[in-house]
Amino acid sequence: MKAVHFGAGNIGRGFVGLLLHQAGYEVVFADVADDLINQLAAADSYAVHEVGENPTVRTVTNFRALNSNTQEAELVAEIATADIVTTAVGPQVLKFVAPVIARGMVARGPELAPLQVMACENAINATDILAKEVASQPGAAAGALDGKAVFANTAVDRIVPNQEPGQGLDVAVETFYEWVIDRTPFAGAAPGIPGATFVDELSPYIERKLFTVNTGHASAAYFGFEAGLEKISDAMADQDVAEDVRAVLEETKQLLVAKHGFNSDEQEAYVQKILVRFSNPHLPDTVHRVGRAPLRKLSRNERFISPAAELAERGIVPEALLGAIAAALRFNDPADAEATELAQILASSSPDAATERITGLAPGHPLFAAISTLVEERQAEVAKAPA
Repeated sequence: MKAVHFGAGNIGRGFVGLLLHQAGYEVVFADVADDLINQLAAADSYAVHEVGENPTVRTVTNFRALNSNTQEAELVAEIATADIVTTAVGPQVLKFVAPVIARGMVARGPELAPLQVMACENAINATDILAKEVASQPGAAAGALDGKAVFANTAVDRIVPNQEPGQGLDVAVETFYEWVIDRTPFAGAAPGIPGATFVDELSPYIERKLFTVNTGHASAAYFGFEAGLEKISDAMADQDVAEDVRAVLEETKQLLVAKHGFNSDEQEAYVQKILVRFSNPHLPDTVHRVGRAPLRKLSRNERFISPAAELAERGIVPEALLGAIAAALRFNDPADAEATELAQILASSSPDAATERITGLAPGHPLFAAISTLVEERQAEVAKAPA
């Protein structure tokens, strides 16, 4: 069995690639990073260090590596004979990997089973995004891709921080992981991945993860940044930060229980597990890494605005989420391109215009006025700051 995985970074090697290897697949990593691909191509194995409760080291073997830029023909040939294609490249990059996936699908012989494609990204229904991009390719015309692939949405969860210098290909990850896959597109022929969970309805699990893990993690980053703390674990050790994060997750729990029918006690246990994970001192995760890309995190269908908007639509004022949104607006890391762009938007727009551009909310939305007020307060803070 063979899997082609786009994205040979820490998540690709330490999570998706590891689970595919454990399931018995030969893994072909594809990436545009020359040095990384060269290291993988020259290596026989790498180690995944799981840290936290019950730590262990897992060795990954039986892999190859191709450069997506310079070895596209070889990559097309691999996809043409693969069983699975997965991605961990970031939602914004899916449009760039779609052309080669489409070419590989066109090249598949009729004797092969449909290619099983899963985008393992921190985004709602990322595989649907990828499928749309693949279908839009010139080679997809006139039914050229019909029956060549099935696309299944997934929800993935594993904290993989920036790695310590000098680790090479080895990756440190938390012991906990979750890979939930929609089984319905496979029509009874789902892939055998023992570490994955297959469900008939994925949407509740996607939102549970996004509104608990991603919302909570980013909240810890922004509250921790405001408190002058460096590590996420240090932020969670700060009583005020921990209470703020807990309040945020109390609000998202309220929404998830009401919307999806999750058992309240079970969701509370899930929240407590998440808080323990954030507090793991063995993960050298920083508020700068977790807080990066604030514009994406503040966009309409992401971890803050989406749950806050739904609560507002239900007549509930999401006070804790608004506090986290305010903290995100203050994230001013000059090394982060989106933080710089956010600052430019705040400096050049009226409160309402900035709110609409940042959040994607319409002015008539019940959450709009509250966020516009936060934007105006942030603008006033910047105006008062010494030059």
